[in-house]
Amino acid sequence: MTHHKRTTRAPSNPESPESVAAIEPVHTDQDNHLWLEFWRDQRTDFHQSAVNPLLSRFWPGLGLAHGSRVFIPLCGKSLDMLWLAQQGHEVFGVELSPVAVEDFFRENKLHPVRTQMGAFTLWNDGKLSILCGDYFALTRSDIGHFDTVYDRAALTALPENIRGLYVAQLKRLVSDTAMVFLLTIEDAAENATMNQAHGVDEEIRTLYTEGFEIDLAYVESVFEPDPESAGLPAKRAEYKVYRLSSR
Repeated sequence: MTHHKRTTRAPSNPESPESVAAIEPVHTDQDNHLWLEFWRDQRTDFHQSAVNPLLSRFWPGLGLAHGSRVFIPLCGKSLDMLWLAQQGHEVFGVELSPVAVEDFFRENKLHPVRTQMGAFTLWNDGKLSILCGDYFALTRSDIGHFDTVYDRAALTALPENIRGLYVAQLKRLVSDTAMVFLLTIEDAAENATMNQAHGVDEEIRTLYTEGFEIDLAYVESVFEPDPESAGLPAKRAEYKVYRLSSR
């Protein structure tokens, strides 16, 4: 599934795939420092300046009730949060960087109320709330009940060897009835057939099968240049929409 279009936090103490599910989800100080540094230095070319078109196209098909609560892990300053609130949802994001959180409310001319909650700071304006702090330190009592999780880039932004920790933490945080709306960008293997590339990615299957039913709702193939391999032919990437429901 690996598709590194964006700069991400790199783990300072890699774990083997076999041990990922067995250890507690902890980010080191070095990891957090690096992420905070990206935002402080405005190295945020990964931020999308428009609402994700796959969100606006496929989200209505979930049929969620007005006022449903949506949880957005590692939300940054995504404009997708505004769009979801405009659809009548209560939106609750979590983001480590206070720079990202402040930018989101300032750039969108919102006037949040800030409340300290232990190690976290809650920023709230109407239907929009962002809890500023470490996702991996959250408990279910911190975020309350949610109907749906929206993951546009949280999973794929993380280093591969801690994605298992991310999913394990997600299962701890959300109820058994919650749905996950997951958008991914996946590299197509060089010799993959179209059927193989358009199927459920093996890493997605490994990460989510134990806790979720996986529905691959949409696939779009795009040929795009690799920013780390200038001059080489464009590679095919698969933009996918997954809908995951708890088993």
